[in-house]
Amino acid sequence: MISHGIVSGALFLSVGVIYDRMHTREIAAYGGLVNRMPFYALALMVFTLANVGLPGTSGFIGEFLTLVGAFQNNTWVAFFAATGVILSASYALWLYRRVIFGNLEKPSLRHITDITPREAVALVPLILLTMFFGVYPSPILDVFGSSVEGLMAGIQKSLAAAGAIAAAGL
Repeated sequence: MISHGIVSGALFLSVGVIYDRMHTREIAAYGGLVNRMPFYALALMVFTLANVGLPGTSGFIGEFLTLVGAFQNNTWVAFFAATGVILSASYALWLYRRVIFGNLEKPSLRHITDITPREAVALVPLILLTMFFGVYPSPILDVFGSSVEGLMAGIQKSLAAAGAIAAAGL
């Protein structure tokens, strides 16, 4: 879904921001970034919470609709999907806590700077879109609605035809 694409892209961009400064992706190399990079910490928090499906963010709409659809068709699939969502949320929040909070102990982080105006130009619209589609998802759902209905009609027609063939014993 488009909203997950926004959040995924924003998370990759967020990783790129600190990678550009530190040239490492090791979680242990960070900690306490909120002290030196408060706007970055806020942006990463919005994207992390959208990634875990917090209500009011675009990630919630996608995860909610996926889980409801899975539950309507197979409760076991929905159970395993919900378990995956919970485990993913646990890891994402653990990662955020390790990177953003804590004491600023690493000497290499003492002079790290917050986001630049160029990075803000890229991150702010993504934050706004993440929040907008979390509150008002209709623009995305309307675009995909007719396509999904057509796809589902074709699937139902195929299932009915397969059922008729099976009933006829062919």
